Amino acid sequence: MKPVNIQDTFLNQLRKNGVFVTVFLTNGFQLKGQIKSYDNFTVLLDSDGKQQLIYKHAISTFVPQRPVNLAPPEAKTEE
Repeated sequence: MKPVNIQDTFLNQLRKNGVFVTVFLTNGFQLKGQIKSYDNFTVLLDSDGKQQLIYKHAISTFVPQRPVNLAPPEAKTEE
C-alpha cells in the first residue's frame, strides 16, 4: 500500500473543488483566494483575479471555507 501524502491530497482537493481558503503566513498576514496550482515549494493563489505565488516556507496554516474530504478514492476491484 502506497503511503498517503496528506499535504498533496489536501491541496489537490482544494484546487480541484475551487474551495476558497484563508492562508495564514508566518508573519501574521492573511491571504484569501483559491488555489490554482502548487508544487514542492510554492502555492499559486488567485485572489480577486490577481495571482500570488507564495513560498510554502512562509505559510503557517490553510483554513478552507468548507470541509475537505481527505479519504482516498475507493480502490477498484477486478472481477
